[in-house]
Amino acid sequence: MEFLASLWEFTLGRPEQVRDAIIEHLIYVLVVVGVASAFSIALGVVTRHNTFARELSLSIASVFLTIPSLALFTIFIPLVGLGFWPSFIALFLYAILPVLRNTVTGLDQVDPSVLEAAKGMGLTSSEVLLRVQLPLAWPVILAGIRIATMLTVGIAAIATLVAGGGLGDFIKSGLARLPLPNSLEAIWLGTLLCILLAFAIDLGLKALKTATISRGIR
Repeated sequence: MEFLASLWEFTLGRPEQVRDAIIEHLIYVLVVVGVASAFSIALGVVTRHNTFARELSLSIASVFLTIPSLALFTIFIPLVGLGFWPSFIALFLYAILPVLRNTVTGLDQVDPSVLEAAKGMGLTSSEVLLRVQLPLAWPVILAGIRIATMLTVGIAAIATLVAGGGLGDFIKSGLARLPLPNSLEAIWLGTLLCILLAFAIDLGLKALKTATISRGIR
């Protein structure tokens, strides 16, 4: 209980710092997941009829996840410097695979007879894609976006190591000052805020799912 009181006091004593860190972290998540989702869905659509291109895209996206996080954040520093951009590029590369894989899976799971029926009604290939395939694949795609979002929230804490800001600033400062007073509080604050932010964003994605997926598909 004493530690919880100390953590609460530590948090209340830094309202502006907490607010700024949350905003920076949230910007990373929204921008990265938004851009990665648009890119991955487009790539999945473009390669849906080409098995080689589709498997190559998935393989390359899978390779990004095998690169250690700190290494992926730092290798772009000579190209774009410190701050937002090396963090954005690294997080973007990590977020591609979940959305791309689920886009490919969702499009593949659409019943061919449904597509033939749509074509029989006079719809063009583009109309079939936009009005039939993508809406039917959307629940699976959205599940991939949720995975990418949770992944981004966690890994974005490393952005602090390349001067990228975010909630990782608390964790880094706490680790740097161990075992000085308030060091553990800083670590716990950064960690708990990441968890709460992930929970809040996931609730938002669940609301998006309810709003964008018809009851029949759900």
